[in-house]
Amino acid sequence: MSNNSSKRRGLLLVLSSPSGAGKSTLSRLLLEKDNNISLSVSATTREPRPGEIDGKDYHFYTQDQFDQLVTDDGFLEHATVFEHSYGTPAEPVEEALRAGKDVLFDIDWQGTQQLNQKVGADLVRVFILPPSKEELEKRLKKRAQDSDEVVAKRMSKANAEISHWAEYDYVIVNDDLDQAEKDLFTILDAERMKRSRQTGLTSFVAELTKD
Repeated sequence: MSNNSSKRRGLLLVLSSPSGAGKSTLSRLLLEKDNNISLSVSATTREPRPGEIDGKDYHFYTQDQFDQLVTDDGFLEHATVFEHSYGTPAEPVEEALRAGKDVLFDIDWQGTQQLNQKVGADLVRVFILPPSKEELEKRLKKRAQDSDEVVAKRMSKANAEISHWAEYDYVIVNDDLDQAEKDLFTILDAERMKRSRQTGLTSFVAELTKD
């Protein structure tokens, strides 16, 4: 097959879930095993924490720089959390898409809605569900990272997050991590093969059918 036929436009893969459903674990596995996808680097106005590197962990902006980019429509999505602004700069994401590289987003339903308004055709939305409320609470407690009070707040917030499941293209119930991982890779493989993303096919077919 001609090299042109393998050319494709990249995609934006969004993983969302309530805390404890396994989104972070699945994201890590995907990044470890697939060299053609990278995690989106967000911009923020908060100060760098010890060890954080500008451009790798975050793009660190002043509030004025951030506000100017908002004015210039330079973000795919942005929000203010705990008095600091966060957002996804559009330019590096668009560069990756043109180069046939995929970008992974670990964001909530609100950020996903903003992304969909900006880049709907490039977006693949996957929602991760826990097998049950009881299992979700068990996982949160097993992490031993949060107090009982924080776990209770996360459980309370889970209902609101789960209510947006129908806005996503795919839903994975993470009952078994190995199966959930296989399901995620199946989705990614199929989306990469979509005709609309294979930008080399037109010239390949034209050559194939030429008299």
